[in-house]
Amino acid sequence: MRYVCLLTVMLGFSALLSAKPPVPRPAKEFSCSDPNGKPISLSKYKGKVVLIQFLITNCSHCQALSKVLTKLQSEYGPQGFQAFGVAINDATSEMLRSYVKDHELGIPVGSAPRDQALGYLGFSAIERVGVPQVMIIDRRGIVQAQSNPLGTPDLQNETYLRKLIGDLLKK
Repeated sequence: MRYVCLLTVMLGFSALLSAKPPVPRPAKEFSCSDPNGKPISLSKYKGKVVLIQFLITNCSHCQALSKVLTKLQSEYGPQGFQAFGVAINDATSEMLRSYVKDHELGIPVGSAPRDQALGYLGFSAIERVGVPQVMIIDRRGIVQAQSNPLGTPDLQNETYLRKLIGDLLKK
């Protein structure tokens, strides 16, 4: 009987641990608010290869990736690429403006509640999640890559992103 109880408890805890949703899969609509309160929505970029970076404004890894995305946006934007950032740390409008200005970013950055962003990523609100989180969506609206809950180093690597984005733009 004791083993049955232990097994039941272990199965219960394992149900709380979620993995990222399967890739590829259709992307759902997502929207966040820019510093002026205007929406930045995924549907606005329909037909483009889109990279969404979920970030925390004072995270050095997020800041570094945002700078890389600005370079990629400059290079691949004319070919149909769009990157944007979503702050999930209750960033105020002024914090968003400072983030963009201080890091000389050339991509839109908005904010969304953490729980909304985690739900969009397919993670539980109680799950430990690292930042930055990255999702890449192809021109057809299919998620082609997504970070694991604790992060995926390749999706923060400029060389890897260049190849992946370049390949998606050719399709």
